[in-house]
Amino acid sequence: MILLHLVLLGLYGIAAWALWPIPASATGSARTRWLSWPPWVIPLALVLHGSLAAAHIVAPEGLDLSFGNALSVVAGLAAMIAYTTGLMRTLPRIAAVVLPTAGIFSLFPVFMNNPHRFAYADAPWAAAHVALALLAYALFIVAALQALVLMGLEKRLRRGLPDPATSDLPPLLTLERFLFRLVGLAFVLLTLTVASGVFFSEEIFGRPLTFNHKTVFSILAWVVFGALLLGRERYGWRGRVALRWILTGTTLLFLAYLGSKFVLEVLLHR
Repeated sequence: MILLHLVLLGLYGIAAWALWPIPASATGSARTRWLSWPPWVIPLALVLHGSLAAAHIVAPEGLDLSFGNALSVVAGLAAMIAYTTGLMRTLPRIAAVVLPTAGIFSLFPVFMNNPHRFAYADAPWAAAHVALALLAYALFIVAALQALVLMGLEKRLRRGLPDPATSDLPPLLTLERFLFRLVGLAFVLLTLTVASGVFFSEEIFGRPLTFNHKTVFSILAWVVFGALLLGRERYGWRGRVALRWILTGTTLLFLAYLGSKFVLEVLLHR
């Protein structure tokens, strides 16, 4: 299986290199090496990543979502979202981050075999809750990466520094509208995740709802993203203000789940 993980890492690396923009000239349009590579490289990598993740997670006793497995799944989902939405071609810098990161994190289940990892019970509500949560996290991570790229582009425009690698980009307002569609979809999934955790906590986790650090950070992230969408709708929030809210909410969400799992499993071995 380690050989398949290395093949996956190579596929992601090739795709990231092929999608990196090459400025044709100081004033010309950017191009990429992608035209010289088969179009099935990224889909093959995504299918292989999903197959390997399923092999590590699905077990007879339930769903094994230890830190390494969860990180691999979120990274793979982020790569899938960036690819299927076309962000990799529109903003190649996102591909340069998402693809190598997905390849590296796909190795974590192999080298982070934690004997104290927690396995979710094999129940429909547990599977649905986890699937919604991981998909919401991946959507928010892609949104945060897009926000960082847009902040960089906006800063260059303010300083009058043209970037030949972005000469073929859609207008920033178009990219921003798409960003908020991602955030809106992710917020719906996060709402369902929080609601399922609140109303079915005992069935999913085997105990009533407790306000631990994971629950608190998740609710704080939900409040931040809800306030952002409300501010966007009522007051027209955009630009740096809105992008900072996105980064803040994504950081809280990361601390809520992956951050807490890292501390418990890797540092405390619990």
